[in-house]
Amino acid sequence: MPKRGKKYIEARKKIKAEANNSFTDAVKLSIDASYAKFDETVDVVVRLGVDPRHADQMIRGSVVLPNGIGKEVKVLVFAKGEKEKEASDAGAEFVGNDDLIEKIKGGWFDFDKTVATPDMMGAVGKIGKLLGPRGLMPNAKTGTVTFDVARAVQELKAGKIDFRVEKAGIVHAPMGKVSFGVDKIVQNIVAFLETIVRLKPASSKGTYLKGIAISTTMGPGVKVDTAYVKDLVK
Repeated sequence: MPKRGKKYIEARKKIKAEANNSFTDAVKLSIDASYAKFDETVDVVVRLGVDPRHADQMIRGSVVLPNGIGKEVKVLVFAKGEKEKEASDAGAEFVGNDDLIEKIKGGWFDFDKTVATPDMMGAVGKIGKLLGPRGLMPNAKTGTVTFDVARAVQELKAGKIDFRVEKAGIVHAPMGKVSFGVDKIVQNIVAFLETIVRLKPASSKGTYLKGIAISTTMGPGVKVDTAYVKDLVK
């Protein structure tokens, strides 16, 4: 086991080991146990009853968090013609086509999210090996391959996050900053879990939401009783 620091150990003492916390209690405990000098991110981790080895159980999607994630998002848009102006007017920091592709080939990655119009995907695909591992490849399933670039940019700026289930059936995502306070973080969790529940595959048998935990960047995890999901999600 990794050796834990004194601050982490002290923070851990504030947390109940049992998973009988409500979402509000779990978020409050996480915030109270945070100890870093910077504004930590609050993360949620969900263990799902799915087998990602099966294509029909590969949970992947996106959601616009009502309160954002507390981070300025730099958006790059691959587009041509009038769509370039549309992207710029919507607030994208970087807009272009072949020029941006060449710049990325040279090792430039000073952006957080990408959007591409469908007619650009042939060219963008050539740098897929550079964008993919960094989670920057535009994807139609997450709404980042579209001719409606203005909407895509605005959603990313407003706090849209992408998520994807890992091999062990785990999905994790940021829910905002400690400075948001309990209510805003819980609101973000509601939006996230509503999407997770909506994406439940028909082929998933048994318990779908097997476990949920909330933690800050440096802090210990706080388990949540999954029974509270039915009260939280409509």
